[in-house]
Amino acid sequence: MAKLYFYYSAMNAGKSTTLLQSSFNYEERGMKTMLFTAAIDDRYETGSISSRLGIKNDAHLFEKGESLREKVEKELEKRKVDCILIDEAQFLTRDHVFELASVADELSIPVLCYGLRTDFQANLFEGSQWLLAIADEIQELKTICRCGSKATMNLRIDEDGNAVKVGASIEIGGNDRYIALCRKHFMEKLRAAG
Repeated sequence: MAKLYFYYSAMNAGKSTTLLQSSFNYEERGMKTMLFTAAIDDRYETGSISSRLGIKNDAHLFEKGESLREKVEKELEKRKVDCILIDEAQFLTRDHVFELASVADELSIPVLCYGLRTDFQANLFEGSQWLLAIADEIQELKTICRCGSKATMNLRIDEDGNAVKVGASIEIGGNDRYIALCRKHFMEKLRAAG
């Protein structure tokens, strides 16, 4: 039976690298993958998944209002697909997550989703919320805080490195806008921001 998987972490834990390695493992064994990434994420080349290590691969884009199930079915008309891999899964909608579950359940294709669990205010992202609710398997990918403890939080920072406490839940950025911290240091930074 195919499953819906959710691999989550704080920023800079290697989610995209792990996704690309998983795709490579399938391809190396003669199996075909279908990769997706969020259209909203414009940090790198549009239509590709890029790792900070410098590896990348082409990907289909997803955005609100689109049917991922339909995109998968159209691809299946052209070729066999053995695994679906989703980068930036926090940007999925509830409908997307349920469609991906139906891909696993009804089309018997495993779906591996990689994303952040929470935003800079420690709120669950919509996609993450529903993946945590209905995924068959959930696994944390670990990264470390500057103190060496496990980082679980994403701190948004301004151009001077100060904590940002308010703003839109979604603001695309990398190391210039976010720092992965343990909860203790995350809370200390927020308190210092006033």
